[in-house]
Amino acid sequence: MEGKEQSSENKKPLSISVIMPVYNGIEFIKQSLPPLVAMRECGEVVEVIVVDDTSSDDTPDVARRLGADVMPSGGRLGPGAARNVAASEAKGDILWFIDADVIVHEDAARVMLAGFDEVGVVGVFGSYDDKPPAQNFLSQYKNLVHHYYHQRARKEASTFWSGCGAIRKDAFLSQGGFDVEMFKRPSIEDIELGYRLIKAGGKLLLLTDMQCTHLKEWRFVNLIHTEVFCRAIPWARLMLSRGGLDNDLNVGVSERIKAFFAGLLVLTTLLALGGVFSLLYPVLVAMLVVYANRDILQLFYRRKGFWFALKGLLFHQVYYLYSASAFVWVLIETKLGIKIA
Repeated sequence: MEGKEQSSENKKPLSISVIMPVYNGIEFIKQSLPPLVAMRECGEVVEVIVVDDTSSDDTPDVARRLGADVMPSGGRLGPGAARNVAASEAKGDILWFIDADVIVHEDAARVMLAGFDEVGVVGVFGSYDDKPPAQNFLSQYKNLVHHYYHQRARKEASTFWSGCGAIRKDAFLSQGGFDVEMFKRPSIEDIELGYRLIKAGGKLLLLTDMQCTHLKEWRFVNLIHTEVFCRAIPWARLMLSRGGLDNDLNVGVSERIKAFFAGLLVLTTLLALGGVFSLLYPVLVAMLVVYANRDILQLFYRRKGFWFALKGLLFHQVYYLYSASAFVWVLIETKLGIKIA
């Protein structure tokens, strides 16, 4: 017993390098950097690296004043390439990637390190919390939906998320980092890296207690563009190229069924309004939609009340429609053998 205790005590703790890519992010880093610098001061992380992606404002100077080590990306490269630049120079055993608009919770480093205690784990990632500061409907909706999916997902994940996620440096470098040739603009480079890490034999964990606050304020146009053209379409292409859909997070079987119900609701409503059959049919489908989405509806209600829950449920059906449409788009591309967009 004494030998085991000594062995455990002599085991070298993993060191952590924080890597934060940023472009013109002064207002974000004023909030997101102080907790990370505090972690460095108390020894939880060994360094906080801000990779400035050629900002046109004073972001690098502000980051230095806040206590971060600032590294230039070498051009307007995007967050994936910026992370790659810092990864090769980082001192830590663990590369902790954090977006500039994310404030990590105080215990995030401790929760993250505990995840790496499991055998075979090469990466972990967390979740947005359920208290986004931006008060407009779309920001509240988008963050609560992210929280909902990540909190309910399997612990052993099928992919990776770089908004608040960490990877062993040796595993990251052995895979060549984020594939910025495949993804020229910010997209699903983190998801694709996760697939490669798992294919190489690594294990990824989603740690529901590793939480952070998301500062982003979403607007309709940038939300739809990001969701459809930067996420849904590239992810559908990637999954189909790998042989099929995942059964995890927001692409699981239950989510596909809910997307079918959303489409059925629109179809029956249009047919009923056109006089093809009774309004009873869309009413029955609407009841089915409410039942199928009862868990996320309850989250909306607990956090924001009745009217938000109603609006959130309705917009969630819009989400299912554009996500399913993006997948159909990619199926047509695959059938025709061309890339439409």
